[in-house]
Amino acid sequence: MSHGKFITLEGVDGAGKSSHVEWIAERLRAQGHTLVVTREPGGTPLGEKLRDLLLSESMHLETETLLMFAARREHLAQLIVPALARGDWVLSDRFTDASFAYQGGGRGLAGQRISELENWVQQGLQPDMTFFFDLPVEIARQRLTASTANPDRFEKEDVAFFNRVRKAYQNRAEAFENRIKVIDSSKSIEQIRVILGKCLLSI
Repeated sequence: MSHGKFITLEGVDGAGKSSHVEWIAERLRAQGHTLVVTREPGGTPLGEKLRDLLLSESMHLETETLLMFAARREHLAQLIVPALARGDWVLSDRFTDASFAYQGGGRGLAGQRISELENWVQQGLQPDMTFFFDLPVEIARQRLTASTANPDRFEKEDVAFFNRVRKAYQNRAEAFENRIKVIDSSKSIEQIRVILGKCLLSI
């Protein structure tokens, strides 16, 4: 049995990545892949409980980061790794690039700390392809405000925070250009999906 592929979506809140999840899933299924669609934080019963805490409760930055990786460890053990071993493909709305962007870039946690947790929790596993939906923060904030009635504590952060998050994502994209595909999220949905479709065929 062939090993499955692992695809992740990343971007600042409001960049539009979530609007493409189902379309990507449909394309992959149309290509004949058995697919598991999931998200972070979350993806498992325990992960979803941790997600509720992370999105609503104020906490120390290191506590936040450890809880993110605790949810990720459970996600990997219970869902992602077994699915890939079966030969299924996995599509996740966020993964560890988000920790480098949000806890690292946005909140200022040292990248070395995050890397240590990444190495321990993931044991070398990385996505086969990551789509980074990139958009100027001001536009992303406008979109988010228009579509979100009850923002969580991350979505309530200021523009400066999200500019740092975006910059961290851009730095990750430069460092891992073979894995991370930058998607200009200011383009029309139709234009974006043409680009996504070509990338999906190349995996």
